[in-house]
Amino acid sequence: MHTVACVVQPGFAPFEFGLACEAFGLDRSDEGIPNFDFRVVTPDPGVVPANLAFSLNVDAGLEFADEADLVIITPIPRESWDAVDERVTAVVRRAVERGAWVLTVCSGAFVVAASGVLDGKRATTHWRYAETMARMYPRIEVDPDVLYVQSDRIITSAGTAAGLDACLHLLRIELGAEAANTIARRMVVPPLRDGGQAQFIARPLPEASSLSLAPITDWMIANLDLDLSVDLLASRAHMSPRTFARRFKADYGTTPAAWLGRQRILRAQRLLEQTDLGLDQIAADSGFGSASVLRQNFARALGVSPSAYRARFACTPEAASVAGVAPEAVAS
Repeated sequence: MHTVACVVQPGFAPFEFGLACEAFGLDRSDEGIPNFDFRVVTPDPGVVPANLAFSLNVDAGLEFADEADLVIITPIPRESWDAVDERVTAVVRRAVERGAWVLTVCSGAFVVAASGVLDGKRATTHWRYAETMARMYPRIEVDPDVLYVQSDRIITSAGTAAGLDACLHLLRIELGAEAANTIARRMVVPPLRDGGQAQFIARPLPEASSLSLAPITDWMIANLDLDLSVDLLASRAHMSPRTFARRFKADYGTTPAAWLGRQRILRAQRLLEQTDLGLDQIAADSGFGSASVLRQNFARALGVSPSAYRARFACTPEAASVAGVAPEAVAS
């Protein structure tokens, strides 16, 4: 992925537009991150008003979006949901037809929905708008409870900050886990909030610091190679298994097993990128137990085998040699 077109329309949301610029538009070559050819485009070049008291001068029309590897659709105002610009929906359809990525933030999902490419697929938007989207587009399976959804090469995300999670998800696919983590560190945000995590958590902070599960999750990450059963974790937290599972879901928006599985995949990704360890050792260190279990879970989570992932994202000559990649290709 080399080229990114970010589509803005009248009434666009500045925060969501800004996070797309932050994720794909900044020069991070000093940290070894490849730059994207990032351009802001609009159906009618010129002054594009935001939904706040300022405007954006956009010189480029939609032509670049027809050749971009990624087309980002920023939010549109509510009054435009039932009158989506047909020029933009046509761009979305052509992007999907040629195999480009399409990513939406918040109500940008209404644009992609109007194009018809989400029919029969799962998608999301801000939880406040999900019911409206489901009513307007009954052929789409609208999930109001997740941060983002990937359906083939279309990624729809929930409101505001969830768009950043979706961007990091795509960067992880295209650049690898370590590069995505580097970008997240620069932005001072968590490197991963899994797409299946709840959009909002009823009680985002524990009632008392002594009740925080952070020490438990830190211990889990430090001991991924162990058999981390709910019974064991609950014992360390001085809770019953049932109470622990309920508290974990309330604090993290997902189950202990799902959270743990994602952390193990991340550990395996880093080891594949940065070491020359064999698959059996990586499986043991990340808690999968055997290479066959690692392969099964890795392919289910990322859609590629561990060996194929290492061949694409190896960061060191040693890891590259294991994957059959010329070391000079990594060094360069």
